[in-house]
Amino acid sequence: MKAFSNKAEAFEAFDDIPTNPHLDRSLGAVVARRYGRRDVLKGLLAVTASTALFGDAALTSTRALAAASDGFTFEEIAGGVDETHHVAPGYEAKVLLRWGDPLFADAPAFDPLNQSAAAQHRQFGYNNDYIAVFPVEGRSDRLVMCVNHEYTSPEVMFRGVGEPAENDFEKITRELAEVEMAAHGVSIVEIAFENGAWTPVVTSPLNRRISAANTEIALDGPAAGTRRMVTTADPAGMRVVGTLNNCAGGATPWGTYLTAEENFHGYFWTDQKAEKEGKLERLTKGLGGAQQKSYERYGVPGAWYNWGAYAERFNVDKEPNEPNRFGWIVEIDPTDPSSTPVKRTALGRFRHEGAETVVNPDGRVVVYSGDDARFDYLYRFVSAGRYEPGDRTANLKLLSEGTLSVARFNDDGTVDWLPLTFGEGPLTPQNGFESQADVMIDARLAADLLGATAMDRPEDVQPNAATGKVYVLLTNNARRKSDQINAANPRPENSFGHIIEMAAPEGDHAAGRFAWNILIKCGDPKVAEVGALWGPETSANGWFGSPDNCTIDNEGRLWVATDQGENWAKTGKADGFYAVETDGPTRGSSKMFFRAPVGAEMCGPCFTADGETVFLAVQHPGTDGTKEYAPFARLSTFDDPATRWPDFRDGMPPRPSVVAIRKTGGGKIAG
Repeated sequence: MKAFSNKAEAFEAFDDIPTNPHLDRSLGAVVARRYGRRDVLKGLLAVTASTALFGDAALTSTRALAAASDGFTFEEIAGGVDETHHVAPGYEAKVLLRWGDPLFADAPAFDPLNQSAAAQHRQFGYNNDYIAVFPVEGRSDRLVMCVNHEYTSPEVMFRGVGEPAENDFEKITRELAEVEMAAHGVSIVEIAFENGAWTPVVTSPLNRRISAANTEIALDGPAAGTRRMVTTADPAGMRVVGTLNNCAGGATPWGTYLTAEENFHGYFWTDQKAEKEGKLERLTKGLGGAQQKSYERYGVPGAWYNWGAYAERFNVDKEPNEPNRFGWIVEIDPTDPSSTPVKRTALGRFRHEGAETVVNPDGRVVVYSGDDARFDYLYRFVSAGRYEPGDRTANLKLLSEGTLSVARFNDDGTVDWLPLTFGEGPLTPQNGFESQADVMIDARLAADLLGATAMDRPEDVQPNAATGKVYVLLTNNARRKSDQINAANPRPENSFGHIIEMAAPEGDHAAGRFAWNILIKCGDPKVAEVGALWGPETSANGWFGSPDNCTIDNEGRLWVATDQGENWAKTGKADGFYAVETDGPTRGSSKMFFRAPVGAEMCGPCFTADGETVFLAVQHPGTDGTKEYAPFARLSTFDDPATRWPDFRDGMPPRPSVVAIRKTGGGKIAG
């Protein structure tokens, strides 16, 4: 998701710099080899690539299976950008939770001028991202909501820090760093539907804060207890404190929450320094010892934060194994506040964007996840065990053992899943892998050797259990050159991203080979050189750039949220939430339903089971690209933000928030 461009210029954000040395195998190159440039620009790929293996039936309408409706019935809103949010006519968007809102009866009220780590641990965290909701037993009007908190933006969080380019960490004191740690992680809060609106229940015993600072988390799976997981504080290599950069995630069929650790590399620090072109920079070479190759492939240390100046575990000079303990999928039981979250190392270590699950027809559980970096990969985990309805104890072990695979998109319109299994193929001691633990810790290096396809920032990966389709959101990759294009990444300098649709044969998500096509190529369809591909009903307001998160509603329909970062000026639209048709004559058409305020990213779409509420996360309002916002035209700070959404009160900074959207008078969203 977020590229952390708001950090000091002296420290490079590796999120924007490819670390994959095998760029000749990118998805764009596959497309280019199979299809000529003229065909790609015409959009013929959408018809031909998907039918190469399974025929027309693989990617034509399965609306009967999906129980889908006849389309999205709402009036589209206009694109644009201003200080507040907008929703389709006939709908109400109400703020449910804001950064700093109390989660417990004894929590202090939010005071932006007197923040503390102790207070933040009792309040809703910062930069809300993925959202999932779970039923409360015996209560149709109650849900347990789980929300990720991805990162912090100190320039608009704290008074006196100044503009991002001016802050070389000298103003981030220990106290502020500890607030940042507390603001990361996950918030779990019960919500109640009362008087036609959702509201937090601060007296609920289910409420919980999980943070980067003080939450003990167990390690499980192939890497747990191995030498590369050992630290001074944890000589057994079985426990780690905290989770961080929690981006997207998933919900399991047995009612647990999966939170994905994405850009973990940015939190690691070194005391070593070097002068380069007159700027102070952190060294990134020669720090990992025997793990140097791994450090480089993952961008460790990123030094986006100065936590390592105050906490030795984030300083790679002191604890070189600590980075190995982040970058995992964490499983959390939202119904048991006393339970210990678990990092499931069988799902591999990389910059996980999400962890969306589906129960396969044979009972095995499949988890999809993208590695959110330019020129990195798409992964799939298949459990060894099978889901047992009603046996929660057994199901809680399903993510401990299984097979992680990486995707290779072929020129003939098929995609092969390549298992990351120690001892098979090149994954041997001769190539630096001594065990399955090494393969999982260095999943990127293993995938490199297997010949996986380098993608344009694979983010959310959403299966549709009813249809067997899987949607892969590729946000953008302006660094892809013309000689690096391929079938699945067909555009050089891809500033706008695209969406791939895969088809699991006969709905078998564990199959070794899928079919695929391109559903949408994003960007302005009026600009020929952009090479956009949209359905026929997409209006000037409906097209978008940088697809990021998505969800399938209870009608089987696809919805997409965008994250353009600082580049929203290339579309002239703030980030938003869009309804996308996937079948029939309107396939590929899109409509804008919700628009975020200036500088904000759209995250975490989540529908209630009845389809009458959709929850959206509005992340980092007033930060991204505010220089391009004509009424403001400068960088935001705590005292001078581009917007004070959602409170619009003097002295109150912009606050990341979750909004609940409902149709006025009730009824299904877009139904």
